[in-house]
Amino acid sequence: MVGQHDENLLSDMLPVYYTRLFPQNIFCRWLSCGSSPQPLANRELSFTLADDVYLRYLTICNQKEFQTLLQKKCPYKLDIGAVYNTKPSIARHDSVVLARELVFDIDLTDYDEVRTCCQEAKVCEKCWKFMVIACEIIDKSLREDFGFQSILWVFSGRRGVHCWVSDYEARTLDGPGRGAVADYLCLIFGGDNQTKKVHLGSENMHSSIRRALEIIDKYFLELLQDQEFLSTENRLKAFLKLIPDETLRSQVEKKLEKMPESSVDRWKTFLNLYESFFRENGSAVRKMKYLVEEIKIQYCYPRLDVNVTKGFNHLLKSPFSIHPKTGKVCVVFKPGNAKTMKLEDVPTIYSLLDDSTPESAQHQANMRTAVKNFQEVVFSLEKAEALRRKNDHNISLDF
Repeated sequence: MVGQHDENLLSDMLPVYYTRLFPQNIFCRWLSCGSSPQPLANRELSFTLADDVYLRYLTICNQKEFQTLLQKKCPYKLDIGAVYNTKPSIARHDSVVLARELVFDIDLTDYDEVRTCCQEAKVCEKCWKFMVIACEIIDKSLREDFGFQSILWVFSGRRGVHCWVSDYEARTLDGPGRGAVADYLCLIFGGDNQTKKVHLGSENMHSSIRRALEIIDKYFLELLQDQEFLSTENRLKAFLKLIPDETLRSQVEKKLEKMPESSVDRWKTFLNLYESFFRENGSAVRKMKYLVEEIKIQYCYPRLDVNVTKGFNHLLKSPFSIHPKTGKVCVVFKPGNAKTMKLEDVPTIYSLLDDSTPESAQHQANMRTAVKNFQEVVFSLEKAEALRRKNDHNISLDF
């Protein structure tokens, strides 16, 4: 039954899933902390029902109300919105956004110009490595450069990942602050008509970029072999366009065209030609001091949907929602475990509710692990929120 997704079955299975398996308690505790200091009732929820019926500005006051709402509506998709100064279901036109998790949406379709194994909605083990790199780079930067701790990573259910940062400082960032974080994490710029999208300049490289490159280097040759970035005539032409110096580009083109189509071998030959050119043409190469690094970043660095991060009003799919197109659960995972994740091991609503499927036992165990991962983040967030409130109280008393 797993893999034989039938969206028509969801209406029968979702009530059982929401009652038996959706972690309602810990979900409401997470939302409550993320709403603080506003009440949970000021948080917007959105349901997508059968036949694409779309309900916005739904609210709950507690877990009991949430359970009742789930049983009544049985959403095919559950999305989470911002926290308002009042209950959005009552005063939606006058409500003002006060808080929102800092969120990141990374989708493999944004890698379609570089990934070769799949396109559009298709995902495989080879292109999942792009998500592995993205998780490591973004998570490290959020922790080490910004000091955030409450970071939740969620599989989107189909072809990407979502990241939720719930620290108070992140939730209360204003628009320009969110834009600054998004811009800091973006290194790839330009639309479909722009060939070279990474420009690091000639100054000393920022430590965060060096750290990102160290992560990319762990996977780069493996990705080269999997994706064969340089193997075909068209792929080689796209690669050559990334070399700004005509003389070097011509040398590389003549050499690589005569070689076998192995991308790894072609890449190593390019590195040798670049190093030789660098020694002989120091002044010319200064303009492309970080060319090798720029190419690695263009092929491998996270491609963020910055509008999701910068805006307050964007709704994002909830953890443990069921993706209606795949039946997969939007499971919570640890970023360090992304490299061992296998998409076929992600629980589906079918494998969780049908004990006769061969995947059922493993998928149920993976679901328990996902809930445990969620609990760890929420418990840590609750401790941080309790400490923050205590400190705020002490400061007000001292004043």
